[in-house]
Amino acid sequence: MFPVTISLMVITVSKFIDNLNRISQAAPQPIGFRASKATQTKHQMQLVAAMSAGDGTGTPADYATGADAGLLRVSKLGSGARTPKKLAPPTPDIPWGVWLEGAAQEGLKQALELEFDFVIFHAASTTLVVPPDDGAGIIIQVDTSIVEGLLRTVNELPVDAVLIASQPEGNSRLTWHQLMLFQRFASLVTKPLLVLIPPGTDSDELQLLWEAGIDGVVVETGPEQPPGEVTRLRQVIDGMKIPAARKRQKMDALLPRAERDAETIAEIEEEEDEDE
Repeated sequence: MFPVTISLMVITVSKFIDNLNRISQAAPQPIGFRASKATQTKHQMQLVAAMSAGDGTGTPADYATGADAGLLRVSKLGSGARTPKKLAPPTPDIPWGVWLEGAAQEGLKQALELEFDFVIFHAASTTLVVPPDDGAGIIIQVDTSIVEGLLRTVNELPVDAVLIASQPEGNSRLTWHQLMLFQRFASLVTKPLLVLIPPGTDSDELQLLWEAGIDGVVVETGPEQPPGEVTRLRQVIDGMKIPAARKRQKMDALLPRAERDAETIAEIEEEEDEDE
C-alpha cells in the first residue's frame, strides 16, 4: 500500500495546467539557428505517469521518475470529515493529480479540497460540482463516442483540460482509428488535450499525436507494468521535434458552424460587390 498522509493545504495554482497551456498556445518552432534546445524543452509534450493509489511495494515517486506529472488512481475517498487520513501528493518535485474512479467519482468536492495540483473526473458519472476559481486544475474525462454538438460545449465548461478516453479496440498499440478520433477532438476543443497511451508507444506514434494537437500523454505505471517505461518515454519525448505548425484550428473551433457559414457568405457577397 502506498503511504497516505494528512492533507491541510489547498493548492491555489495548478503548475501542470500552466504547463499544458504553455504547450497548447506555443508558437511554431523557429527554423535554423534561432531554434534553441531550451525553447524546445520548455514546450515539450507533457508525460504523466498514472498508478493505483492502493497497489505497489514501492512509493509512487519511484514509478513516476522522469515524468512531468504523477497521477494517482483513486476508487474511494472515504467519508469526508470523519476520515482521519487523506491522500496527499507523494513528492513536491513534480505536480501530482488524483484520478477519481468508481465510488470516488461522487467525491469531486472532497477531492478538490486535497492538496493535489489537479483532479481528473469522468463527465458521465461524476456528480456536478462547480470548482472554485483558485483551486486545483480541473480535467474532465470524455469518451470518444461523444457527438460533435455535445463535444463543442466542453469549450464553455469551467474546466482546464480534457482527457480523451479512447475505447479499447483489441489492440495493444495505437490505431489509425484512434488517431482520427484524437484529431476530431483537437479540431473541436480549444482546451489542452490529454490521451491515455499503451506501454511501448514509439517515437513515430507520439510525433503523430503531437502534430494532431495532443498536448500530453498518460501512461500506466507500477509494479505490473514494464520497468523503465516512463524513463524510456521521457527520452523519446525529449528527442521529438516541435511541429512546424500544430494542426489544431482553435479559432475555427470557437466559432459555431452557422457563424462560419455566415462569414463565408458575407465574404462572397463583398467580393461580388467589388467586381461590380
